[in-house]
Amino acid sequence: MSAGAGQLIAIVAVIIATGVAAQILADRFQLPSIIFLIAAGIALGPEGLGIVTRETFGLAGLSTIVGLSVAIIVFEGAFHLKIDELRQAPASSVRLVTIGAAIAFVATTGVVRVALGVEWLVAALIGALLVATGPTVIAPILEVVPVRDKVATALDTEGIVNDVTAAILAVVIFEAIVSDTTEPLELVALFAERLGVGVVVGVIVAAVVYYALRYVDLSPGNAPQNARLLVLAGALVAYGEANLVRTEAGIAAVAVAGILLGNADLPYEEQITDFKGDITLLVLSFVFISLAALLEFDNLIQLGLGGLVVVVAVMFVIRPALVMLSTVGGSFQRNERVFMSLVGPRGIIPASVATLFAVELANNGMTTAANALVGTVFLVIMATVVLEGGFARQIAEKLDVIPMRVLIIGGGKVGRTLADRLEDRGENVVVIENDEEVVQVARNEGHAVHIGDGTDTDVLQSAGAENARIVVAATGDDDANLLVAQLAESKFSPETILARANNPNNVEAFEELGVTTVSSVLATAQAIDNYIERPALANWMGEIGDSGDVIETEITSEEMVGVTIRDLGPKLPGGSLIALVDRDGETQVPDADFTLQLGDRVTLIGDREGVQEARRQFNPE
Repeated sequence: MSAGAGQLIAIVAVIIATGVAAQILADRFQLPSIIFLIAAGIALGPEGLGIVTRETFGLAGLSTIVGLSVAIIVFEGAFHLKIDELRQAPASSVRLVTIGAAIAFVATTGVVRVALGVEWLVAALIGALLVATGPTVIAPILEVVPVRDKVATALDTEGIVNDVTAAILAVVIFEAIVSDTTEPLELVALFAERLGVGVVVGVIVAAVVYYALRYVDLSPGNAPQNARLLVLAGALVAYGEANLVRTEAGIAAVAVAGILLGNADLPYEEQITDFKGDITLLVLSFVFISLAALLEFDNLIQLGLGGLVVVVAVMFVIRPALVMLSTVGGSFQRNERVFMSLVGPRGIIPASVATLFAVELANNGMTTAANALVGTVFLVIMATVVLEGGFARQIAEKLDVIPMRVLIIGGGKVGRTLADRLEDRGENVVVIENDEEVVQVARNEGHAVHIGDGTDTDVLQSAGAENARIVVAATGDDDANLLVAQLAESKFSPETILARANNPNNVEAFEELGVTTVSSVLATAQAIDNYIERPALANWMGEIGDSGDVIETEITSEEMVGVTIRDLGPKLPGGSLIALVDRDGETQVPDADFTLQLGDRVTLIGDREGVQEARRQFNPE
């Protein structure tokens, strides 16, 4: 029996307050909010205080609440799916959401079938839902772990795209289960029918909302508010009307409407985005508390060893395999590919859609399938979010995938060549450029590009200047380079600021203003002179970053303090040596009796691997 009106209001208030508190805690500790939501859900559910149970809303009411919540969540994810960004994504990112998603679906389905012994369609439903990672669990991880932009973009793209595709695929499989459809042609027809209805309804709703936002007077005083409400109403109408035409077509409809509106040039888009985000946070509370209401520990225990096999396979076999296969031949470094393999938390879509389908399966008397669905999805979510989300920072530090950030203003040949060299060393390079043709060339070469004028403080800030250790002004305009250097120094104070001087007569003026300057003309002349007078050194310097390397690093290891060059020599990795030591601004070539101190900056020279290993001895951080 469902709760009375007064009791139901109190329960709803508790759920909303719990969701808000969970989000605050998530922001405070920089962890996915799903951790706190599920923990709170268990505490309020039948295994805890028993405030929320299967009977609280009644199964029909629970199905309606969760269905509308899922509609808003899917619409939110689809709204952020930008077609232009997807087109510009590296090929490996595209493979991650196509080949990788297919591998995840097929392999997970097979493991669930074998490990749990459920029917193939139930296994496929679980497999489809566990394809999705999702931006709501990826974003908090990337805030704590500032990986290279390429890695962050790939993980973000995977989360957004797979959220939508996984939900639509799961809808088709679910409909096949409840309608007892097994013939391949019937499944294809089922898919086409639901997707077709969803596309038509989604297009119609998106067109109506777009027309109203663009051409209808929304009352100037309240236009932003009315625009927000109109978009929210459109999402709910798309879901409800599509489901009315064909059951379970609603998710496809809200996904289509979300994609179309998200890629349209909408007025008040910023306010709409913020509003949708707030609404989504509230409905997530209902979804996860509802999940807890369906969850009973006995069902988890009944999964037994098979449930653990699924979790281990998803985390440590399937995920690494799909990432490695999808990113082969791409621009990711090996340790970054390993990091991506170990960071694929499941979250919003698997939990919310699993909750919706479990309720409807239970309504159809398919309790065993409902328990297997909720139990398995819950286990994988908890394991991936807690282990991968909770230990993402430690995993990143162990794999050394948190590079320094370098901003290069100017995406011309000089800027792109410098970016190539720095990225080869694992640096996190962002190129700032406002010429669309140059932007396209730089992106085709695999560089992360921020579009904008580098002489604009807001552009520098949005590109990450606050977290940059190095800013390089490398445009062909000396005035622009000088302005960029001065802005970086006054507004952001990175460790190093360099400016390119195209006219050698400007070098002295730049340096008088405190800007470290490199003259293109003088650098070219010096390089030619090196090949004339010092050909062996010049040839070796040309190989820096490939076979050889020169690195300057600060001594932070206590083990190196008080050690002489003579004693240290045998302990250095083969193929590396100390060429220079800088102490208090004075640089010297150290003799054998020179004693190292904390804070000294040593210049290491030698083969690439030896120098990298030596740097870790001096500066383990």
